[in-house]
Amino acid sequence: MKDFFKMMFASAIGFIIASFIFALISMIVVFGMVGTMAESFVGQQSVSIQQNSVLNLRLDGVIQERVAESDPFTELLSSSVAPMGLNDIVGAIRKAKNNDNIKGIYIDSRMFSASTATLMEIRAELESFKESDKFIVAYADNYVQSGYLLASVADEVVINPHGALDLHGLSSTPLFYKDALDKLGVKVELFKVGTYKSYAEPFTQTEMSDANKEQVSSYLNDIWSVIKGSIANSRGMSPEQIDDLADVFPMFKKTDFLLENNLVDKTMYETEMKDYLRELLGLNKDAKIPSVSVADMKKVKSGAIKKSSNSIGLLYAVGGITSGSGASGIQDKYMVNQIEKLRKDKDIKAVVLRVNSGGGSAYASEQIWKAIEELKAEKPIVVSMGDMAASGGYYISCNADKIVASPTTITGSIGIFGLIPNFSGTMNKIGISADVVKTNELSDFGNISRTFNEKESALMQEYINNGYDLFLTRCAEGRGIPKDTLALYAEGRVWTGTQAKEIGLVDELGGVQEAIDIAAELANLGKSYAVYEYPKMKTAIEELLNKGKEDIVAKSAKEWLGANYDIFMMLKGTETQDFIQARVPYDLNIK
Repeated sequence: MKDFFKMMFASAIGFIIASFIFALISMIVVFGMVGTMAESFVGQQSVSIQQNSVLNLRLDGVIQERVAESDPFTELLSSSVAPMGLNDIVGAIRKAKNNDNIKGIYIDSRMFSASTATLMEIRAELESFKESDKFIVAYADNYVQSGYLLASVADEVVINPHGALDLHGLSSTPLFYKDALDKLGVKVELFKVGTYKSYAEPFTQTEMSDANKEQVSSYLNDIWSVIKGSIANSRGMSPEQIDDLADVFPMFKKTDFLLENNLVDKTMYETEMKDYLRELLGLNKDAKIPSVSVADMKKVKSGAIKKSSNSIGLLYAVGGITSGSGASGIQDKYMVNQIEKLRKDKDIKAVVLRVNSGGGSAYASEQIWKAIEELKAEKPIVVSMGDMAASGGYYISCNADKIVASPTTITGSIGIFGLIPNFSGTMNKIGISADVVKTNELSDFGNISRTFNEKESALMQEYINNGYDLFLTRCAEGRGIPKDTLALYAEGRVWTGTQAKEIGLVDELGGVQEAIDIAAELANLGKSYAVYEYPKMKTAIEELLNKGKEDIVAKSAKEWLGANYDIFMMLKGTETQDFIQARVPYDLNIK
């Protein structure tokens, strides 16, 4: 009885404390919302650019395809740097090129994360900027490899006298969970088609298969060839020299070594760099440097053509492919609805589908494929592949009139699998047993308390085989390649954009703008047309009031789990996933 009262008292105290904390958080959130909303309204005003300004391209945090306006909850609860949108960065550079008040770009490279395809799109825009005869200078205390890939475009690369520059090449180090699952008594039953289909390897093996090692080595070397070739071209060196430098790991070398080997041009402290910027802008030594950020450039009018009968819809398909009607990731019902709207909009004469996805549900991919088929019958559709358009991401791309990919896009992976865990071993370990009563032989198909029997395994494999045949058929018909020929490049094999072009899986190499140009040409729009992005991004207030918005717990989980959040959600959603999956490994782990 005494213990009972102690527990009751502790629970009461806990409830009071929790209530107090919740009330405090609520007050903070409310006041934070008011402040953020006020800032949002102010931020909607246009920005006036002063003469002799510089675009401060501060690269920090994670670069994504595009980002919504920041919301109060994220700003209050997140300790990390807000993500940046690739579209915003490219748009800022493009506007800066055409604005007479902006004299150059200052690349302020920090600790940021972006895939090679994203970096190459930014890099191409910086190269285009240089055609205006305006300057680009880059500065960092420490250059990460991705930052140096961009900084090498600059007229001058400057580093802190005691800074470091990382240039190491690429590697992939996947983790394997089979032994851990064995210890927990979890057995994963795999049904697949595709020798190279490697998604399930971490759950069924303790090391990479020979086929997977082959494909990873192939695409890593191809991506690295693009990176080292780009750096070499900008720095007046050979790719072989870049390889030699990577092999001595310049991160641990003094800046004298960096200067001697032409990796940087100058060493300066940041205050000295600011003085040098003033010189380039023709300002007095103590003058304030007029600068604009990427966020500022979003508010600068671009002189775009008003929506007319000549418009192109740029539709983003980003994330995992699942069955559903929400806006998170690529949910088939929602995406099909967006495609239908563009098909019916008479002002939209062509569509560019920007795909950045490693796939997901084969069933959901088929639904999106069908919507694209119907759209294609009425107006041109061009796919622009981002960082990744593989497996299900390729499934929804294959039927376009034209496919444009970055040289380093991860694509292909035409293969499918079914991954079903059973917990009979776990149940035995902790003393749980199960029994069953059924009316038919297969009434308890998929029972996680036992392994599949021979008949169930045969049925499941047949189901996977049929799904793979449909996937192969869609790709062959969409690309105009004989099915037998396409099968040689399928089997779940991952390709880079460059490799995919060589074997006919894509048509052209380039970024979003190249895809837009092709779409305009196919629709006979000439040079006079507007481009509108879909789905429409929500404002901070709309995000806040959206009933389908992720709750604070989900936001916090993303914040603390980081890259592991996708793994967590994949495991969490196992029970609701479709049987057939068309996806690449959740983390290619390229570093």
